[in-house]
Amino acid sequence: MPWIKMISENEAEGELAEIYSQLIEPWGGVDNIMKIHSLSIDSLKAHMLLYKTVMYGKSPIKRAHREMIAVVTSAANKCEYWVVHHGKGLFRLTKNQELVDQLKNDYKKANITNKEKAMLDYSYKLTLFPWDMKKSDVENLTKVGFPDKEILDINQIVSYYAYVNRLSDGLGVELENI
Repeated sequence: MPWIKMISENEAEGELAEIYSQLIEPWGGVDNIMKIHSLSIDSLKAHMLLYKTVMYGKSPIKRAHREMIAVVTSAANKCEYWVVHHGKGLFRLTKNQELVDQLKNDYKKANITNKEKAMLDYSYKLTLFPWDMKKSDVENLTKVGFPDKEILDINQIVSYYAYVNRLSDGLGVELENI
């Protein structure tokens, strides 16, 4: 149970019930990370928009790479909710459990391309040491072939997971029983 009140699907009324109906996942319910916003519909709507933008919006960053960033960022933050949640998402896309496990435990040992490693190095450093970021961190991404738009998208994905990792850990949001 989360540490604050969270309105369940069967308790939701009005606009909240309508929003929940749009958020029903294939497992048959609404993810707890969305329901934690149930006391603030504006916050819920803003979260939905941000999530859809960074994870499904128009971007040259592939879906699997977005999931890789989510897993590495969440693992660095030791956020079990998102490590498990996006580990499953990455597996659905790649069918590669070894890769998922490597990214959860130590992405530096993963069998990935140099470009992917540079992307994850940036993600990891931004997650744990944002005060140490330098222009050279962005230049490293440019050197391996990321144009500015992709660098912006990588940064926004990492930043989104910094937010939701703290949201789930700071309010005791538990993974759904699916």
